[in-house]
Amino acid sequence: MYAFIWRKLPFGLPGKIIGSLLLIAVAVSGLWFWGFPAAEPLLPFDDVNVSDENGDRPTSVDPSESLPPDGVIPYDTEQNQPHPSASITSVPTPSPSRR
Repeated sequence: MYAFIWRKLPFGLPGKIIGSLLLIAVAVSGLWFWGFPAAEPLLPFDDVNVSDENGDRPTSVDPSESLPPDGVIPYDTEQNQPHPSASITSVPTPSPSRR
């Protein structure tokens, strides 16, 4: 298909390059202005459903109540990111092919 299009474009190599770029621009703009807007209602990007396990809407929460005080990290930095040497129990020996 692409070879057929390349053969049918006129004006030698410069014309074929310019014609190819124009065909690509037409295809991209067609998708951008007509294809994607036509497909957008069929895609679930705006179907956001936030509820608890029972299907009830969550109660409103004051965001200022859930924030930790200034300067306090709300998670444990030692347990989540242990020092690399603490998890190594033995040093692996290289395979015979790598010695």
